Amino acid sequence: MTKEIAQDPRIVMTLDAGRTGLKFSAIRGTGLLAGPSSRPTEADDRDRCLANIIAGFEDLQALLPDRAVAISFAFPGPVDYPQGIIAGLKNFEAFRDPVPLGPILEERFGIPVFINNDGDLFVYGEAIAGFLPHVNGMLEAAGNPKRYHNLFGLTLGTGLGGGIVRHGELWIGDNSAGGEAWLLRNKWNPSVHAEEGASIRGVRRVYAALCGMDESDAPEPRSLAEIAMGAASGNPAAALEAFGRLGDVAGDALAQALTLIDGLAVIGGGIAGAHPLFLPRMVAAMNATYDGYTPPMRRLAPVAFNFEDPAERESFLRGEVRSVEVPGSGRRISYDPMRRTAVGVTRLGTSEAVAMGACAFALRELDARER
Repeated sequence: MTKEIAQDPRIVMTLDAGRTGLKFSAIRGTGLLAGPSSRPTEADDRDRCLANIIAGFEDLQALLPDRAVAISFAFPGPVDYPQGIIAGLKNFEAFRDPVPLGPILEERFGIPVFINNDGDLFVYGEAIAGFLPHVNGMLEAAGNPKRYHNLFGLTLGTGLGGGIVRHGELWIGDNSAGGEAWLLRNKWNPSVHAEEGASIRGVRRVYAALCGMDESDAPEPRSLAEIAMGAASGNPAAALEAFGRLGDVAGDALAQALTLIDGLAVIGGGIAGAHPLFLPRMVAAMNATYDGYTPPMRRLAPVAFNFEDPAERESFLRGEVRSVEVPGSGRRISYDPMRRTAVGVTRLGTSEAVAMGACAFALRELDARER
């Protein structure tokens, strides 16, 4: 699928829409043709927000050597993506009431418009040209016969996003709500959802509580990462624990998701850059046990590996390759019975993965319509 997309000459205009900014790009194949360019979202005013979206695509279109075949982009929140209607976004005032954004853009530009959740498009991009083919390529180079076809993605930032790709297909769900990881259990506080612990506010809240300060006075995660690494003044032990608890919550959420999906996992979002501070605790949470049994029972059937740790990555790639003879044929088959998963960070960059996923989704849908 990656090769087919890489050779596709069609152009798709994409947008990664956030509450504070709009990032526009044009993709051809698996490469960036134009952009990224940015405009403010103005999320508190519907008319100004729509004007910025339209102007951003107009500016992008003027830079293209050929006409785009589609617009495809990410929007935060579970809404009616197939019909292109955005509504009920609590933190996006411009879209509290229903706005037929897809049809508005289709009439303005005269091309099909596809809208999806940002977490969905992130994992789709990583499945096509990022983490999934990267891992499979390393397995092949290591001489291991095992290959992966399923990917779960988490985006850690203002919120906790999620997405599922199964055998090259984006899993959207019947209500456009597939992969809504933010609603999974919060390991540290089961009375609330996982997003409260695995997000920017979750990291700041823990640091503030451990330091005895008001949450509003807690530094942003970038500054907290510097404090944790001793590069800035503050409480390094509290900063380390704040990221560690994020790892606990996100890891437990991944264990819940991968119990059903059985694939690899990739991490993106604004907090992903601080992965050395939370990824070990995340993987430990995935490999935790139910202690009500003797001996304790594993939380997740496959063993989880930290793909960013060289030693764990080597063990994951090596596996337990064996050879079995096919009776009566003189032929032997190589296989790897070791049940395992791996968690790593985005290979494309979050925004780039979203744009790539948006392009691939649009091309797939256009081809399906032609068939």
